[in-house]
Amino acid sequence: MTVPTTMRALQQRSLDGPLDMVLIPDVPVPRPGPDDVLVRVTAAGVNFADVSKAHGTFGDGPRPPYLAGFEAAGEVVAVGEAVTTVAAGAHVVGVGEGAFAEYMVLPAVAAMPVPSGWTHQQALGLAVNWPTALAVVGHLGGVTAGRTVLVHAAAGATGRAAVTVAKHRGAMVIATASREKHAAVLAAGADHVVDSRGDVAAEVRRLTGGVGVDVVLESAGGATLEASLAAAKRVTGRVVVYGLAGGEASLTNWDLVYRHQVHVVGFNLGVFIRSAPQLFGEVLGELHTLIADGVLTPSEPTTYALPGGPKALAALETRATIGKLVLAP
Repeated sequence: MTVPTTMRALQQRSLDGPLDMVLIPDVPVPRPGPDDVLVRVTAAGVNFADVSKAHGTFGDGPRPPYLAGFEAAGEVVAVGEAVTTVAAGAHVVGVGEGAFAEYMVLPAVAAMPVPSGWTHQQALGLAVNWPTALAVVGHLGGVTAGRTVLVHAAAGATGRAAVTVAKHRGAMVIATASREKHAAVLAAGADHVVDSRGDVAAEVRRLTGGVGVDVVLESAGGATLEASLAAAKRVTGRVVVYGLAGGEASLTNWDLVYRHQVHVVGFNLGVFIRSAPQLFGEVLGELHTLIADGVLTPSEPTTYALPGGPKALAALETRATIGKLVLAP
């Protein structure tokens, strides 16, 4: 396959948010290094981390101008000289830099095969949302049969995945979402769904007979962290924090001693991969098992054309979306 010298790509020009992302028509096509593959992108995943990067609130995020996006699926069109595990023509999904483009470079070790029978768009999420859900539910949350779990932002791609994983492990799941998304969250398998704009802690206490939940999966941030801490069981309850979509929140040692006697665990997927590669390998093994067993099935995301990237990110930022969002170059 002939690879062009230039491509279209979305560039973030400032830290003023995703609406300052523009389509550049003639960006040089990147070249793969010795251990990389070059992918012709057919679908790029939209994640809240993209919004955070556009505002400069993502830890160690890129400085503008930069090519936006980091999750993509497509066809391998070239491989580095040291690559032996992936061949040209392979269909892969993975995480790299500059995914909102017609071509992107992926480390060969990060190129995951698209499952048989899945489209590239359906495979998005296998590299970010599902590994995150599996890690926070199982390895960090310790969710087992009979446990009660509170999943915030349950209408989003990672939230829905977490609901599925927790139910598969035999937990009772309470989810939060805005009222207009309740039906979708219940359809995803949640046992109960409460209004994310209401008194979440009080509703959780009511649903659990006043004792709270065993595990809270906290990705909302901001004022929601306080509700998460209050919703967890005293002494044995665990709050796994893996996002801050609603902004930062503070927690002091005084809070932990006198107000919220719970376990608080932080999670970042990149750090998890780098610092605990064996555990990440277990997560990927579990992911493949769930696919083979039919627990994890493909779903249809909401798709925008590449120039609609700023609109897609703005919709995600305002919580106006359900499920996975995709850009199609």
